[in-house]
Amino acid sequence: MKKTGIILAMLLVLLLVLLYSSVLSTDDAASTDIVVDLNTIEQRDFRLLDSVIVAASSQYTANDLKRFIQGDHYREAWSTPIKVPVVYLDTLFGGTKVIEEGGGKQTNSLTLMGGNGIVYTLRSIAKNPDALVPDYVRFLGLENIVIDGVSAQHPYGAWIAAEMAEALNILHTHPKAVFIPKQTSLEHYNDAYGNKLYWLEYETEGSKNWTAYKDVVELIDTEALQELKLKYGKKVKIHESQLVRSRLFDLVIGDWDRHVKQWGWAVVKRNNEFIGIPIPSDRDNAFFDIDGIVPQIVSSKNVEPHLRPFKPKIDYISGLVYPFDRYFLYATPKSIFLEEARYIQKNLTDALIEEALAKWPHSLRVLNGDTIVAKIKRRRDDLHEYAIEFKKIIEEQGVLSEPLKDSEDLELPLSLIACFSCDINTPTVRD
Repeated sequence: MKKTGIILAMLLVLLLVLLYSSVLSTDDAASTDIVVDLNTIEQRDFRLLDSVIVAASSQYTANDLKRFIQGDHYREAWSTPIKVPVVYLDTLFGGTKVIEEGGGKQTNSLTLMGGNGIVYTLRSIAKNPDALVPDYVRFLGLENIVIDGVSAQHPYGAWIAAEMAEALNILHTHPKAVFIPKQTSLEHYNDAYGNKLYWLEYETEGSKNWTAYKDVVELIDTEALQELKLKYGKKVKIHESQLVRSRLFDLVIGDWDRHVKQWGWAVVKRNNEFIGIPIPSDRDNAFFDIDGIVPQIVSSKNVEPHLRPFKPKIDYISGLVYPFDRYFLYATPKSIFLEEARYIQKNLTDALIEEALAKWPHSLRVLNGDTIVAKIKRRRDDLHEYAIEFKKIIEEQGVLSEPLKDSEDLELPLSLIACFSCDINTPTVRD
């Protein structure tokens, strides 16, 4: 017993030595938004250019030790230069104004109002996860473990996810990679947001419709949809088939991070009823994949069950079920899950998957294309099985006993806290 304890202690010490060695190997000179062949970026007049070649980040470059301890991930993709258009806000969509600054714990963003009345957003492709670093990790000097974990995200996964979503008639925000130079239109955000790489995409909230649906009253978030439900009761429904299709598509592309803030709703008025059609947003974690000693420990279902890697087979469906799913899909029949699984399997063909990946620049396809295509196909083929399990877990976990996140301030009846359709027998809405 004593000998076993000594061996375990030695292994722990070895692991700590390797861990700190990998962290210390990080290049302090690494940066984000690297414009290639432009040494005088601050003096360059980007209005003379229609595009630039830029890489998202060099901060995930790593030696063999770091790759072994912290994972291989998509490091090369982050540092691979791609060609993107140069965008000035004063000529974009009839002249665009910054409304407000936003963003989550990793992403910096600006909300924009276009001259066409549509609301857009700029979301940084390079991430800054400092806010996610726990104090004890910072105290131990291991913050690079958390920061480096972003390399498990593919910087351009949203691009391909949108291509496939379009083919499956799933709403998406039409992300487009652009370079935003420093410019007067950024006003006081110029220093912080200028000369950087962004996703330019539609915002999921706004008074003007940008979707293909007709009779859209407004684009709103989930909290506003609940308020609408509170006001009009049974007249407010959701498009269950579309939401199930969207969630099953999430399983196919390995997008594990689908909490309530990453959904908007296009509210359509039909025959005196309001129907909420889901708008998925923020595809930062599409094709999220991890390896390496530390990430694999962290992503264990007993440590971080939601952190599911993009493997050919899904190993833990329970980790992919959110309170959002229980809230909106608890009353949805199993038949709809099976129907939507068949729809995706029929329409997400091998050719369509390959055509979607072909939208990437050749340099990205060479790095990750074949592997991602193979995983998507395998997950699609097994989707019928995953759909059954997903619905089963929703039923087992049951309705909510507390409000959805960010809905805590709403004064909702218990039935509307429990689930969106708990107070009515909502018929399924179909195209």
